[in-house]
Amino acid sequence: MEMIHEAGQYVDTVKRVCEAVGSEVTFRGTVHRVRDMSDFSFVVMRVERGLIQCTFQGDEIGGIKRSDIKDAMVLEVTGTVREEPRAEHGVEVVLSALSILGKPYDQLPVPLGKKYMGLSLDVDLPLRPITLRHPRKQAIFRVQGAIADGFAQYMQSQGFTHIHTPKIVVAGAEGGANLFKLDYFGTPAYLAQSPQFHKQYLAGAFGRVYEIGSVYRAERHNTSRHLNEYMGLDFEMAYIDSMYDVMAMETGMLKSVMAYVKEHCAEELAMLNAEVPEIKEIPTIRFHEAKQIMEEKYGHKSKNRYDLNPDEEVLLCQWAKEEHDSDFVFVTHFPSAKRPFYAKDDPEDPKLALSFDLLFRGLEITTGGQRIHDYQEQMDKLEARKMNAELFESFTMLHKYGMPPHGGLGIGLERLTMQLLGLNNIREASMFPRDMNRLEP
Repeated sequence: MEMIHEAGQYVDTVKRVCEAVGSEVTFRGTVHRVRDMSDFSFVVMRVERGLIQCTFQGDEIGGIKRSDIKDAMVLEVTGTVREEPRAEHGVEVVLSALSILGKPYDQLPVPLGKKYMGLSLDVDLPLRPITLRHPRKQAIFRVQGAIADGFAQYMQSQGFTHIHTPKIVVAGAEGGANLFKLDYFGTPAYLAQSPQFHKQYLAGAFGRVYEIGSVYRAERHNTSRHLNEYMGLDFEMAYIDSMYDVMAMETGMLKSVMAYVKEHCAEELAMLNAEVPEIKEIPTIRFHEAKQIMEEKYGHKSKNRYDLNPDEEVLLCQWAKEEHDSDFVFVTHFPSAKRPFYAKDDPEDPKLALSFDLLFRGLEITTGGQRIHDYQEQMDKLEARKMNAELFESFTMLHKYGMPPHGGLGIGLERLTMQLLGLNNIREASMFPRDMNRLEP
């Protein structure tokens, strides 16, 4: 009988090798590329977080021929570490022993060994299980992972509870027809287009809650900024005075997240030539003022009275950069008619909602605001919009039995990643994107 003990403390392989100059090391990795010279070969190994250059000297080591080493082989190697300024990380491993743990049965379909693969999305996306092995692709998602980790860390530091809400629901939180329908054992159901209802339920129970989870939108978009499934960074907080409390929390969170990414992903940011914004404070402008500025300053007369078009988001960010040296700008007080039924209207002007968007480098990444907490106010708004209140009884139960003033927001993780890293298409910021035409891999 064997007893399983906990795993030993993890030590990054690159770090371990770099600290072992003059000593022997053993590690496992995958052959990233082989460069044959006259009497030796450079064998660059891909490990968990980086590349390590090895040299295979002579024709064979331990019965394994130098000519047998191919890209994508999985090896365990042993060798002596020596300084080599021209190599990745300034060191290389002179191999003395190796064993083959796995091998490919076909030639790689893409040039993983090159610095830039130069693939179109139509080539890249169907081959994602392979193309994600490339260091630049990995860098994107290590940064994305750090964004999510930094978000969670900040939320916890502010007293938020991490929640997990259901993704099969009986009604859509945002309304409209952009819902994926399901047959739930004979009962109509939908994939959640937002965790909104459950966030509000749980804000009433826990006070402050956050979630990192999938969001589904059955929108027939085929653009560089839309996905049909994406990851949402959501939070909801009770006992607020106004939506500005939510905006202040997001500002603090973004400051913390950007610092976290810089600390944990310095190499990835350098590889991708990404510029992390310095956030001091974020300018805020009302929706109608934004429309005015675009017309007066940029000669742009908008035909959309209820929302911001993509070109207007770009113009507003240009204004924020020119006037306030900010990569971000909050836009508040959108017309109530185009905001969700749970959004609280401005008591001073009920035609406006206490709702906001956050724009980042030309793209909306956040929608949030203050929610209705009064039962009668919520019922009146459902009636005014000619919505069947019976369909929302489980939601309005929240208000019926007392609910504090509260608000929150949702951030698209892929959009935030795309804008931070300067990517051209949101699909580049999704490991396995789901759009109108893509269900695999």
